[in-house]
Amino acid sequence: MNAESDISMKTDDVLRVELEVFRRQHRDLDEAIAALVEKGTGDQLTIKRLKKQKLLLKDKIALIEDRLTPDIIA
Repeated sequence: MNAESDISMKTDDVLRVELEVFRRQHRDLDEAIAALVEKGTGDQLTIKRLKKQKLLLKDKIALIEDRLTPDIIA
């Protein structure tokens, strides 16, 4: 099942909770990546994988935000 059909079956309240969880995970990944880069302890493959996870979360966040934002007709 793809992400769009998955979010279409959820209520707005559930989506708001998921949105907050995904935002928190995104921030945590950002901090983890920054710490690994700053300390020089992370190998490039690990950092690349974390960045990919961060991008996937960003896409999920955008999908949910689009669903929760009402369409405004100009």
